Amino acid sequence: MTIWITGANGFIGRHLVRELAAAGHAVHGVGHGALDATEIRRLGLRSWINGEIDAANLNALAAAHGAPARVFHLAGGSSVGVSIERPFEDFSRTVASTARLLEWLRGSAPDCALIAASSAAVYGADHVGPIPESAAPAPMSPYGEHKLMMEQMCRSYARSFGIRCTIVRLFSVYGPELRKQLLWDICSRLKGEPQRLDLGGTGREIRDWTDVRDVARLLAVLAERSPQDGFSVINGGSGRGTSVADIADGLVRQWGNATAVHYSGIGRPGDPVSLLADDASLRHTGFAWTIALDRGLADYVAWFRQQAS
Repeated sequence: MTIWITGANGFIGRHLVRELAAAGHAVHGVGHGALDATEIRRLGLRSWINGEIDAANLNALAAAHGAPARVFHLAGGSSVGVSIERPFEDFSRTVASTARLLEWLRGSAPDCALIAASSAAVYGADHVGPIPESAAPAPMSPYGEHKLMMEQMCRSYARSFGIRCTIVRLFSVYGPELRKQLLWDICSRLKGEPQRLDLGGTGREIRDWTDVRDVARLLAVLAERSPQDGFSVINGGSGRGTSVADIADGLVRQWGNATAVHYSGIGRPGDPVSLLADDASLRHTGFAWTIALDRGLADYVAWFRQQAS
């Protein structure tokens, strides 16, 4: 298949490109980042456009390579903190880019199936235990609000114009090449061999951690399925919750030092206490997560040390 990925140069995007290219698909990307010809080939892309998700760039891709059979929409905001500091920037990256993509699909590739990456942040707070896709959204940050707006636009275009769209609500994706968020922050500080590591929150916050290599495989599986008519939402989580304290302790253990971890007890704005997927819908597809957390943390520490050396 001919597959386009918006945000193909991002953390998840780069892993997904490799997964799809290895399966023999012709993968083209559009998004931000200057990639030379060598890097484009190394990633597995047939072509890359460095720019906005807009009609001009999408038309250029279609003119050069034909219309896509699938589009993965991974472009958009990726940080709760940034969304609070610069909400309009997050809106533009997530909501406006989706509107432009949907409008282009409506006019130029109505038979293409869209797979859009959303976030568990749409669920918000006050959830105890696994969260089903049917739970009422209640985002508590601009990031979550904008992801929900993106979903609502996709639903609207599915109902009004027949665009086939699958929303995948991703939970806490980690793994090699992640250069921000909790794991990056902890390893960056462990590099200095501190005796004490101070983190925000309580350490009891629960998240559904999934390795990016498994996530890329999940998205590739969805690309292979015959797309259904209309609009659907599926949780891209494992159904297994792990506390922030267990993640921090696991990284310290993999690092191999005796750093003591302490918590401020003060939560961050926009940060729910628990985000855990009800994975029943995903299990019905036959997909299975394969990378255990201990292995994922070990691989992340090994990658971090290699790139930091």
